[in-house]
Amino acid sequence: MKERLLALKEEALRELAGVESPQQLGELRIKYMGKKGPLTEILRGMGALSAEERPVIGQVANEVRAAIEEVIEAKQAEYNAAETQARLAAETIDVTLPGRPAAQGAVHPISKVIQEIEDIFIGMGYTVAEGPEVEQDYYNFEALNLPKNHPARDMQDSFYVTDEILMRTHTSPVQVRTMEKKKGDVPVKIICPGRVYRRDDDDATHSHMFTQIEGLVIDRNIRMSDLKGTLLQFVQELFGKETQIRMRPSFFPFTEPSAEVDVTCAMCRGEGCRVCKQTGWLEILGSGMVHPRVLEMAGYDPEEYSGFAFGLGVERVAMLKYDIEDIRHFYTNDLRFLKQFVHL
Repeated sequence: MKERLLALKEEALRELAGVESPQQLGELRIKYMGKKGPLTEILRGMGALSAEERPVIGQVANEVRAAIEEVIEAKQAEYNAAETQARLAAETIDVTLPGRPAAQGAVHPISKVIQEIEDIFIGMGYTVAEGPEVEQDYYNFEALNLPKNHPARDMQDSFYVTDEILMRTHTSPVQVRTMEKKKGDVPVKIICPGRVYRRDDDDATHSHMFTQIEGLVIDRNIRMSDLKGTLLQFVQELFGKETQIRMRPSFFPFTEPSAEVDVTCAMCRGEGCRVCKQTGWLEILGSGMVHPRVLEMAGYDPEEYSGFAFGLGVERVAMLKYDIEDIRHFYTNDLRFLKQFVHL
């Protein structure tokens, strides 16, 4: 049995010396060291040996096993090292190559205009108020002097969820909620930015969803001249000191008197162009003195307090400020359009 073990050792070492691939090495490992290999077969026959022969043959068997395993492990280590080197070579990074520039983002033009408008009014002592976009009919219409079946409701074709719940058509409900929270306290001086929803057909100048900013001031002795001075300062901060405003009589159920406000055309500076239809003016917002009925419903005595309110569409302002001809550009997520605002 000793001769068989030594012969097996020589045979195994000879074959291992000629190994050319990891796959071949694995096959020889199984051939000589596996459960069905010749070494295992020899060891199973040790039970037939005498007590004197068994330790001698056992020692030889262990030496043969150790010699074969040593060669196999050495060969496996070589293949592992070669594989690691090949992987490192394939994954080598050339540190001398120039870096890939990271794409620079930009504030969306709508968000940018909202921030600019908020900064202007905060500088004038206003605070920013917010409210829900899914609103009660009471706050969206009734508390603003628009009772059920009022014909002026047709001016704002609405998305109703139920008979009493709808997507707000303006941010005026935030004004009502703020007045309720104040419980008759003054002053009230807020702006209300946010998304609003109306059933408009989307085209170059209309969208079913757009952004609005409204303002509200309530105190004693608030006059129309305060409204005009506030709006003049606002447009001059936003469009430039040379910008002027023009107020035209209008009608809104929640203000009396009411006025549409035009600004000097930003394109032609009042000279007349295709944008302003040769008038030199562009309509930008609606405004007026808060209707006494609205004050009364919100808990203010119209004999003691007065106020003004105004509202503008942010997309309209952004289109004028950046000379954008189609409102849909704001919502198509076209990077070619958005990248123009990176450095503004």
